[in-house]
Amino acid sequence: MSPAPRTPSEDRLRTRRAWSGLVVEVFRLNGDLIDGGDALVRDLGLTSARWQVLGAITLSPVPLPVAHIARNMGLARQSVQRVVDEMRDEGLVRLEPNPHHRRAPLVAMTPRGEAAYGQAMARKDLWADVLTEGLSPEAIEAAGTLLRTLQQRIGASQGHIATIAAATRKETQE
Repeated sequence: MSPAPRTPSEDRLRTRRAWSGLVVEVFRLNGDLIDGGDALVRDLGLTSARWQVLGAITLSPVPLPVAHIARNMGLARQSVQRVVDEMRDEGLVRLEPNPHHRRAPLVAMTPRGEAAYGQAMARKDLWADVLTEGLSPEAIEAAGTLLRTLQQRIGASQGHIATIAAATRKETQE
């Protein structure tokens, strides 16, 4: 016989509802950011995904293979490979030999890619001015801190997910 379930406190229930609401808003925000980003850079031959990959390339002090770019972005290697292949075909990036791994070339931006990325970032700054009108830097920084903290906690909780799933599966089977 399993122990009687504990009734969560009002604070715990409120926190759960707040978490669920936040997750829904983050999903909506993600979709809106992708749609807005796509519209912002479409005429540059970019999409939000391409722009994101170019950003990852720019942020790295050295050219990286696709697998490292994907890992840095938290994305699947295959999806980044598809985007890199498209951008290579369109002259936005080039592949260079990798002295450490023959079959994993390094991805670098071409001058055309650098120009498109620079224009995208200039547009992003103007868009940010519109989006953040009337918001304090402190509020935006606090939101960023909260999202990073939650992202770190999600990463750290991966081991608990299987345990939670198994425990609740067991409860529903009894």
